[in-house]
Amino acid sequence: MPKGKSRSEDLGRRRSLPDFDPLAAALLPPPNETPEEKEIRIKAEIEAKKISDGIDEMLRQERIERKKTRAEVNVLLLGQSESGKSTTLKQFQLLHTPSAFHAERIAWRAVIYLNLVRSVRRILDVLSPEADIDEHEDDSYENLSNGRSPSASSGTRIPNYDVYKKRLGPLIELEDKLTRLLTAPGDSDEPTHLPFSYQPHIINGHTVKSNVRPTPTITIPPSSQISHSQSLPVSPTAHPSPTISNGSSSSWKGREVTVHTSTNWRKALALGGRSKSPKSPHSGEIEGWWEDPDDPVHALNALAPAIQELWNDQNVRQRLAEKGIRLEESAGFYLNEIPRITAKKYIPTNDDVLKARLKTMGVVEHSFLIPSGANRGSQWKIYDVGGARNQRHAWAPYFSDVNAIIFLAPISAFDQVLTEDPHVNRLEDSILLWKGVVSNKLLEKVNFVLFLNKCDLLQAKLNAGVRLRDHMISYGDRPNNYESVSKYLHSKFGNIHQTVTPNKERELYIHFTAVTDTRRTGTIIASVRDIIIKNNLKTLKLV
Repeated sequence: MPKGKSRSEDLGRRRSLPDFDPLAAALLPPPNETPEEKEIRIKAEIEAKKISDGIDEMLRQERIERKKTRAEVNVLLLGQSESGKSTTLKQFQLLHTPSAFHAERIAWRAVIYLNLVRSVRRILDVLSPEADIDEHEDDSYENLSNGRSPSASSGTRIPNYDVYKKRLGPLIELEDKLTRLLTAPGDSDEPTHLPFSYQPHIINGHTVKSNVRPTPTITIPPSSQISHSQSLPVSPTAHPSPTISNGSSSSWKGREVTVHTSTNWRKALALGGRSKSPKSPHSGEIEGWWEDPDDPVHALNALAPAIQELWNDQNVRQRLAEKGIRLEESAGFYLNEIPRITAKKYIPTNDDVLKARLKTMGVVEHSFLIPSGANRGSQWKIYDVGGARNQRHAWAPYFSDVNAIIFLAPISAFDQVLTEDPHVNRLEDSILLWKGVVSNKLLEKVNFVLFLNKCDLLQAKLNAGVRLRDHMISYGDRPNNYESVSKYLHSKFGNIHQTVTPNKERELYIHFTAVTDTRRTGTIIASVRDIIIKNNLKTLKLV
């Protein structure tokens, strides 16, 4: 320090400099420091640095441990439309966030009601004379099972059809009301009823204009293009609904109701402040909707006897069988539980919600933390993306940041065709889709889990005598029982992965599933979850 200047004067001069560092100034040695004092100071600084470095190392190790136990896992659910992706996502929610799942159950009433109504509408469409004429006049397709045109005129007649049609006529208005409920008023991106064209509805002689805007969705061919549904039925939930108006004919044909992920329809249907009663002591869910005269439960409850009579009619059941319509195989099937579903104080069960069908546009995301076990605190994000052909382009952006893919192949659909294209067998489409995904080089290091789904429906179908070889020539003369068929399909999907995968060291985990079965699926999900976390940690080189 220059003579004649004090330390305070020197600090004052430094403070005026633009690059003055107060911390460096504070660490300056004291003025007139003796050699002994300097030695003591340096030793203290060295000791302090050791302590600081020790704390930094402890924090670093803690971060590593936290990363091990809380490694973020991104899982993508893939598969064609109606393969069971949404149900699998619900099972994850039920297993890991049960309170939130239960809190939303009441909002699913409208969806379940709509599923039931559309099942009845589907039956009436199948029974209508107009549908018979359409099939009889269209000879462009042949019945692939027996080589004959599936002429409907020779099938079982329904003497009470006109009575059913008249008694169940109010279903049109009820369906429209349920659809409007799901539009979640106030949302900018409303879900859509998706009419075939921008045509007005005719309800009880009155014209009701639709103000919804069409959104991209699956293309459903006119009924004349799917008259071969006896041998290759399309999925019942997405089939056109040509008639049941009070007039002689109807120009309205409905598509599957679709909601966009940006809507908050659950909140809109959760009753909230309009409930006049406390929570149920049995379920902990809000009660009181039956006191609202505008609630759709009253209309559905009034129609319940007519719906039950229609479903119990053996001629109706026989006619559905002749047409190859198996409603019980589709999501949203509640016809065997009409009294319970239409009761005024009906509260959906877990199984009801799992079976509910609501087509979603966009990507559904669910996040949760593993609450217990060796992987406690692990952050998971599950993405469910649309499986229809025109939505598969949305898959690619998720490939770059995904740790695992759960692919669902509905193996019971071997005798069905795509709703989007009645020329394409659904099982063949799943196989080609699987081949395309597992061969993708962007997914080279991604873990794959394959759910051969709807194995319960496969077994029932095989037991009923439906033969796989009639729809998949490569099956040949193997026995048409569940054990042989399931083994064949397991081998077929597994061999495809082994042949086309860009990563020969990647393991494939295959499970036979029925994702509506909570107990069985819960066990499988727990196993899959542990496998995915373990493989993810190996990838991160943390184990």
